[in-house]
Amino acid sequence: MQSTTIRRAVAQDAQHLTSLIQQSGAYEGRYASIISGYRVTGEYLARHRVSVAVSASERILGFYSLVLEPPELDLAFVADDAQGLGIGRRLIGHMIAQAEEAGLTSVRVVAHPPAESFYRRMGAQRVGTVAPSPPKVTWERPELRFAVPATPRAVTATR
Repeated sequence: MQSTTIRRAVAQDAQHLTSLIQQSGAYEGRYASIISGYRVTGEYLARHRVSVAVSASERILGFYSLVLEPPELDLAFVADDAQGLGIGRRLIGHMIAQAEEAGLTSVRVVAHPPAESFYRRMGAQRVGTVAPSPPKVTWERPELRFAVPATPRAVTATR
């Protein structure tokens, strides 16, 4: 397997990320409406913590977007042909580390229904259900939450 690195997304990645979303097999048929016309822009990348997983040849294999206020995993996608290679697991681990670095205590996820089991395997707990919001979203979505471990503070011994 090729080596994969995770780096911060840059404006030049926006079109690639948009294509990755639009080509996602998870959003065909019933779920197509939610991504119809969706575009990742340079402004979006500048405003949020967006990280990409890239192959040794610099191909973008997946990405996530962490919104800090309020804390939420806004987007998470892995290319269809890269699924099952551990890319999603690495991206979620990176997202949790970024959330911890930012001082967050939890991160909300309103999940695509078929992705709920993945998020739960990654440690998210289901906390509720988000009602449909027609016309784009006509189905309920699971609401999950990742707990972010607190970094132990350095203890200074006094004598």
